[in-house]
Amino acid sequence: MRTSLFFLFAASALAQTPRPGVNYDETKVGNDPLPELKLTTAEEWTSKRRPEIFKLFEENVYGRTPADVGAAKFEVTATKADALGGLATRKFIHISVPGRPAWPGMDVMLYTPNGTKNAPCFVGLSFGGNHAVSPEADVPLSTRWMRDSKEKGIVDHRATEATRGTESSRWPLEMILKRGFAVATAYYGDIEPDSAEGWKTGLRAAVSKDGADTVWKDGEWGAIGAWSWGLSRIADYLQTDAQVDGQHLAVIGHSRLGKTSLWAGAQDTRFGIVISNDSGEGGAALMRRDFGETTAIITKAFPHWFTRKYTSYAGHAAACPVDAHMLIALMAPRPAYIASAAEDHWADQKGEFLSGKYAGPVYALFGKKGVGVDEPPAIDQPVGDFIGYHNRTGKHDVTDFDWTQYLNFAARHWAK
Repeated sequence: MRTSLFFLFAASALAQTPRPGVNYDETKVGNDPLPELKLTTAEEWTSKRRPEIFKLFEENVYGRTPADVGAAKFEVTATKADALGGLATRKFIHISVPGRPAWPGMDVMLYTPNGTKNAPCFVGLSFGGNHAVSPEADVPLSTRWMRDSKEKGIVDHRATEATRGTESSRWPLEMILKRGFAVATAYYGDIEPDSAEGWKTGLRAAVSKDGADTVWKDGEWGAIGAWSWGLSRIADYLQTDAQVDGQHLAVIGHSRLGKTSLWAGAQDTRFGIVISNDSGEGGAALMRRDFGETTAIITKAFPHWFTRKYTSYAGHAAACPVDAHMLIALMAPRPAYIASAAEDHWADQKGEFLSGKYAGPVYALFGKKGVGVDEPPAIDQPVGDFIGYHNRTGKHDVTDFDWTQYLNFAARHWAK
């Protein structure tokens, strides 16, 4: 299938559509051995082995985030004390980097529950923009580039009034706020538009000395790295907001943004809980399993997400020195949650479960229990302690069932 076809459909449609040449037979997934975690002690893991594995992910998968991007500036542009019928306070915060004026910055939308002081906060990026997340009609419409979608009302790569609330089912704000949690989100396209040439008008070009003429090299960051950088800048702001408990931040993402949440969690330990929802290949699914989307498929369709070196593993993933269980292990000893969907074979549900299972020995070094089972659990049956996992009924999406588990997980680990 030609690369161009991948860009004609939304990620959710891609996850459901059977394609010729894609394996969904468990007997044909292959048996390439996983790279060894090389366990010793918790102290040696933290001081030696974890940095080694982290560097391998930088060099081979996501690329290095530059250390000289520059200091971010935060400007609260609007506050509404009676948002969502009085349930919450809503703020808009513009984040920019004055030293990188070519980047137009990002607009964060923060909801904090009224009546709750120092609320722990879920942090994540959206596909459709703040106006698509919120049901409130006074949320400003994004003016940034978006993927065309008749279904979602995106015309000529721009949002229209028809796009309002189209992503609200994935962000059940009232459910989250009523549990005492805050929510901070921003449009991922604010950081870098999600297209092959999108980086030329995004953060990566603004940071590079050659701008839009940059030729990316092995080990240099891709879009996932840029989006992850944005999540950390939201964390920077949240640690200054008196209505948020900046010591209790959970990073969350779905699909390609689930890959992003994992990489953000690996880089930034301020994210005390890391959540991957249907992140699949290049995220929580083991790349050595030939099931659903593979390294060859994803690097052909979306090479801009990764560092250039990752494309060299197309067709021979076993040559890569890391795999997803090592990515999950980078979160230890912080709680991590991996979620799959029963109809989302494209994301390889079993491969996602196994990455959590095989990361368990690292958590054990810290005296923490992992998923706690050897085989994938029944549908809609969450398992796990410090590594949570479920495979829910339905398709490639984020549902109330998913959020119920994440809220329970966070409440359990952050119980006062």
